[in-house]
Amino acid sequence: MIPFSPPRIDQKIIDEVTDTLRSGWITTGPKTKRFEKELSAYYGAAATLCLNSATAGLELMLRWFGVGAGDEVILPAYTYSATANVIMHCGATPVFVDVADDFNIDINTIRRAITAKTKVIMPVDFAGFPCDYDALNALVHEIDIKKLFSPNSPEQRQLARIMILSDAAHSLGARYKGRLTGSLTDVSVFSFHAVKNLTTAEGGAIALCLPEPFDNQAIYQQLCVKSLHGQNKDALAKMQKGNWRYDIVEPGYKMNMTDIMAAIGLVELSRYESETLPKRKQICRAYSEKLSKFSWAITPSLHQVDTESSYHLYPLRIAGVNEAQRDEIIRRISDKDVSVNVHFIPVPMMSYYRGLGYNMLDYPIAYQLYAAEISLPVFYALDDNQLQVVVDSVVTAVHDVLNQ
Repeated sequence: MIPFSPPRIDQKIIDEVTDTLRSGWITTGPKTKRFEKELSAYYGAAATLCLNSATAGLELMLRWFGVGAGDEVILPAYTYSATANVIMHCGATPVFVDVADDFNIDINTIRRAITAKTKVIMPVDFAGFPCDYDALNALVHEIDIKKLFSPNSPEQRQLARIMILSDAAHSLGARYKGRLTGSLTDVSVFSFHAVKNLTTAEGGAIALCLPEPFDNQAIYQQLCVKSLHGQNKDALAKMQKGNWRYDIVEPGYKMNMTDIMAAIGLVELSRYESETLPKRKQICRAYSEKLSKFSWAITPSLHQVDTESSYHLYPLRIAGVNEAQRDEIIRRISDKDVSVNVHFIPVPMMSYYRGLGYNMLDYPIAYQLYAAEISLPVFYALDDNQLQVVVDSVVTAVHDVLNQ
């Protein structure tokens, strides 16, 4: 059986986790703080806060910005439910818009969706391919768009425009015009879930790059408090001699990352550029080379003149198929003991969101992409023989279904 995306767990990971267990410090502590600093240095953010998930990071930033009832947040219809759910948690309204042929949010659909209620735009770097951040950043700075902005919180008044909150769950290590994701817009949130390029088993990170006069280090401290019950000292600070007393300054959340998780992340980050990204790039390029000879294969954009993916997913599309045919192709591939997936079922297709009145017919490009998409296995241990088995199983399944 060829799995879809198993994590890379080797002796280096085991040794680092064991060292953490033996240290006696397993919750948020020195390794988490070190991981945050190394992440910031890697992608060039002003500050980074590590958490228990990317979902927590997205919600925390919405709440920090004062997003609530009556507000609107724009996001692509083509994403995972977490992007939308956090908006619902805050009592705000998700405003879905369609995407372009590269799966990423369409700047023109964003423009048409902006109202005086819009507080945040949440672009999603689908499969690890960065959105057009120059266009997004320019849009929220346009005079007419800024005039429309109606702030409701001190943070909104200070920014005086729509905030860009990037769902960069897929795109750690992706490049856009010479810079890494995490440094491209106001705030970016990464995922370290088990299937991600860099995993901490579960986990996520907020990369802060808010413009002056914001103090990103001060915001980091605020977010630390919000992410740990509203407590003004974390466990590491309380362990200092005579420093046990603490206060609860707001009703916060429980979102912190543990040192056990950070231990995995530190090893993963140390070899991310030298081992992980090159291997994923090699696999994705091999898929494209082998599949591009077939007229039905629409291979993904991985590397353009000024933009390069993090190679998180390989979203192959099958030209000319409908959703049912795509599903049958997947069934036949699975019968060959090859695991594939679909990224994603667009959120407006989900029963909860349909019940709120969202209609997938309003997002035709997103549906067309979804109905034809199959994500192929990409993971560090995938070897050339396995890759060829994947390709052969896909080719056979597609030809069988198309020739029925």
